[in-house]
Amino acid sequence: MGIEFLEYTVERTVARMPVQGNRQTVGYLHGGAYVVLGESLGSMAANLHAGAGRLAVGVDINATHTRSATEGYVTGVCTPIHLGRTLAVHEIVITDEQGRRCCTVRITNLIKDMPAQDG
Repeated sequence: MGIEFLEYTVERTVARMPVQGNRQTVGYLHGGAYVVLGESLGSMAANLHAGAGRLAVGVDINATHTRSATEGYVTGVCTPIHLGRTLAVHEIVITDEQGRRCCTVRITNLIKDMPAQDG
């Protein structure tokens, strides 16, 4: 997918992804690629919030596609909507190189204790 993380904090996580190599047959960035970028950002941010010994796992994701990117890079900016003890909800706004919104992703992660390690 070629995702490159640019910023990584609990309050804001940013990554970019090339359109090249992630296109559907008609040349637009594949809708699933937007979702992969959004889920990567939201899950990483939720795990950072969860902290040591805890794990964030996705339980819901949705995406609204509003524009099609055809070249260059798209950038996703992930910000928290809710950061709780057991749930984290993030919104990811994905824009093209002109700053136009192409997709909005919302992801909900369940935060739980890490499973015990056998050994």
